[in-house]
Amino acid sequence: MTGFEATYAIGVLAVAYFIRGISGFGSGLVSVPLLALVFPLSIVVPSILLLDFTASLVLGGVNFKQVRWDEVKPLVPFGMVGVVLGTTLLVNLPRQPLLIVLGVFILVFALRSLLNLQGDKLVSRKWAAPASLTGGTVGGMFGTGGPPYVIYLQHRLRDKGEMRATLSGVFFLEGLFRIGSFIAAGLLIQAQVWHGFLFGLPIALAGLCFGSHVHTGLSQLQMTRVIGVLLLLSGVSVFIKALT
Repeated sequence: MTGFEATYAIGVLAVAYFIRGISGFGSGLVSVPLLALVFPLSIVVPSILLLDFTASLVLGGVNFKQVRWDEVKPLVPFGMVGVVLGTTLLVNLPRQPLLIVLGVFILVFALRSLLNLQGDKLVSRKWAAPASLTGGTVGGMFGTGGPPYVIYLQHRLRDKGEMRATLSGVFFLEGLFRIGSFIAAGLLIQAQVWHGFLFGLPIALAGLCFGSHVHTGLSQLQMTRVIGVLLLLSGVSVFIKALT
């Protein structure tokens, strides 16, 4: 990496994992589109997968007692199917259409966060299947599959501590399966991926630590809107990258 690339990556990763420390999700949504402006998507996605998996271990370990495993279990089977589908698309589709789809996906979730279109109605567990299938597919393609899981669990859990810990449990299990899927697809045998992981690990851990301390001082609405602004900027940047 050049000096500019290294500085840019440090800034993006610090912000992304600070957000992850606060909310339990969002690191891939922030980091993947911004890093894809400078680095190849085929390197960014697997590197962030390894960092996110480590983040899930850290957050899940700290909050293990708060994980609602009864909510995690229905999400796992269809999430795994989605991961296989998403990994296949990542390997076989050209880059520009992937970036456009990623940009649309991020902008929709950003506007939803900014306008606070959360709702508070408890939904049926029947929605676990489409939520996890969508999340797994987008996660396999871009490493940013959090929003479908977040939207579903926001309508199942009311405690933000449980929400944060449960998301980490989901992402840990999905990440474990994605690692196997990426190994089978040959995406984790690239030296650049492991260099990226080792470079980003101390930055990600520092961001998680700082974000975890800030977590208790923010309301759910404040947290949602901060994430929405960051995602809006990320989505716009992806479109610029795709079109140029």
